[in-house]
Amino acid sequence: MKTLLKKLFIENWHRKAISALLAIIIWFMVNQTLTTSRPISNIPVRVINIPSGKTIVDLQSNGIMTKRQTLTLVGNKKLLDELTSNDLEIVLDAQNESGVWNATVTKRNLTSLNPEINLAKGITRVSPTQIHIRFTKLVSEKIPVFITQPIGEAPKDYQFLDIWPYQLYLNVSGPEEVVKRYKARGVRLTFDLNDISKAELDALHARPNSSNSDEVSFCVPEQWKRVTLPLLSDTPIEIDDPKAKDLSIYFIRVSLIPVNSKIPVDLYFPTEGINTYNPKTVSWGSSSLIERINGLHVFSQPLFAKGVSHLFVRIVEQMLQMSITVDPTKDNQYLNWSIEFINPRLLEDRFISLMMSDTTDEEVREFEPLVREEYLRNRFRSYMNRFQLYKSDDKKLDLNVHLDNHKVVMEEGIPSLPTSTFIRKE
Repeated sequence: MKTLLKKLFIENWHRKAISALLAIIIWFMVNQTLTTSRPISNIPVRVINIPSGKTIVDLQSNGIMTKRQTLTLVGNKKLLDELTSNDLEIVLDAQNESGVWNATVTKRNLTSLNPEINLAKGITRVSPTQIHIRFTKLVSEKIPVFITQPIGEAPKDYQFLDIWPYQLYLNVSGPEEVVKRYKARGVRLTFDLNDISKAELDALHARPNSSNSDEVSFCVPEQWKRVTLPLLSDTPIEIDDPKAKDLSIYFIRVSLIPVNSKIPVDLYFPTEGINTYNPKTVSWGSSSLIERINGLHVFSQPLFAKGVSHLFVRIVEQMLQMSITVDPTKDNQYLNWSIEFINPRLLEDRFISLMMSDTTDEEVREFEPLVREEYLRNRFRSYMNRFQLYKSDDKKLDLNVHLDNHKVVMEEGIPSLPTSTFIRKE
């Protein structure tokens, strides 16, 4: 064994070492000079020197076309094996071009985005490829950005109230066809309430300068004020509307607010059925939920509101009425009921007057007077739409109102309807 190892490694070791070294050099030289071809896909195309007032269909704001290309490169195998589409870019010079241009891509149009890669030495040629380019008019327009209803759930102890403003505008430039399409349909921006934490809202609620202790205004972060326009840019575009600085999501703290005034209850008779259900023959039946005060029927149980502000309840509580529609269907005698606001315009003006005179909320105070009034009127109407009555045990008020021998009977609980669907207004 020792003799064999000696013959392999010791005897004539100078010659063997020289042979091994020469073999490595030859292998290295062959590997460096070996030529092959390889297709590389997803290569970006940049267009420069576009004529003034013109642009290219499918060209983004960064000068890169939306559609990428595939090229077959011929050159050094080692270099081609290491290349990716991120290392390359096709650059086309559009000077003196117009209308429709069939640009031919050759080696001279290929540039390296990687300073460590020398394409001139590593790439011998590029299989010619044509790119169809169509010029069009370059236009600038304001496109509408619609702030949609958010997704997700509000943090615990809070309820989503509203977003303001509802619409913004974004200045964009690009191909006429693309820009007009965006302008006609607008862009939608939707926020996720799950991205807002309870701790953030608690901190905002604890601020001493809040004008309304029930409401919390969450100012939308700058990084959220971006929209995606894939036909104009491969990255989100920041909304440049000055009103974007006021973009806020509003929440209301969830708590029971007592309604301190007795709510009158009245019967409403649609004129279409007045011959069948005559106001002279239909009257109130006995019910523990109804009491009579100086000839006025009122709801006798204590009631509460939730999802609105204390100020709103204080303004409207004496101008509420519970209306029973005496118009049962053929299948059952159950009646619809609803809560109505008496003279809602007057109530809205009172709310606006009180809120406009309160300047303790810095964010709202910065609004222009007309903008602030519009914002507050939308707030009041939102409260009216979401207004619901609750009982002291935090359960929603459900009533079973029906006719019994031309007597209107009111009971607690949801009516059971075996033969039809019952829709109750509230």
